[in-house]
Amino acid sequence: MSAVFAASTLAPSDPYAVDVPHRLAHFSWRHPLGTDGLGRDLLSRMLYGGRKSLLLTVAVTAIITVVGVMLGALAGLRGGVVDRLVVQVVDLVQAIPLVIVSMVTIALLGSGSFNLVFVLSVLGWPRYTRVVRAATLSLREREFVLACRVLGGSRLRVALRHVLPNVVRPVVVLSTLDVGRVLLVISTLSFLGFGARPPAPEWGLMLADARNYFFVAPRLLIIPGAAIFLVAVGANLFGEGLRDAFDTASVSS
Repeated sequence: MSAVFAASTLAPSDPYAVDVPHRLAHFSWRHPLGTDGLGRDLLSRMLYGGRKSLLLTVAVTAIITVVGVMLGALAGLRGGVVDRLVVQVVDLVQAIPLVIVSMVTIALLGSGSFNLVFVLSVLGWPRYTRVVRAATLSLREREFVLACRVLGGSRLRVALRHVLPNVVRPVVVLSTLDVGRVLLVISTLSFLGFGARPPAPEWGLMLADARNYFFVAPRLLIIPGAAIFLVAVGANLFGEGLRDAFDTASVSS
């Protein structure tokens, strides 16, 4: 995964450079993974495309984590009308089919990376809000939180000093597990034409471009598909490992 962030150093050629006479070339020293239907070096496009896909994934995951944590802490600490309103919004957003609504919204706003990140960020935060809200409702009745309130501590101080440090573990695990899910959604939308715009190197878009060459050069589909699969599985396994490690640490303590 770290190789994609050094794409400018490791890529053997310009990922946008078209070389029609060498289109669909097989593996060689010059083109280790061959070339695509326009003669562009596949390894270079994989590296640059991986960087773009992962940056979009990290951006979406970071935004939905921050938004979800803030709303969950707000709902749990304020209670009352604010809590009920947040819960109703969470239920509403979770009832929306993510991919379908994303497709419709991006079709209205226009395709592109910014709109893709915006739409997925607007629709992806409820899971974090539920987790943080539940943890906050439990924490706000603990003795150290009540003591902080008795001493005049504001809700903001309670959230920053007592709530957030105690929800870091579940949030980190959830966001790590979410990386694979977000990557798959981004790749799906790009594959369907609602993400990055051609000729940008992006794994989902590369899969879409390779459909016409499946029987001639199936590697054009297999290689980016395998990359998406491996990153998604790796992120899930890492998240599961973190969860097990945190659970073990909690039992030991």
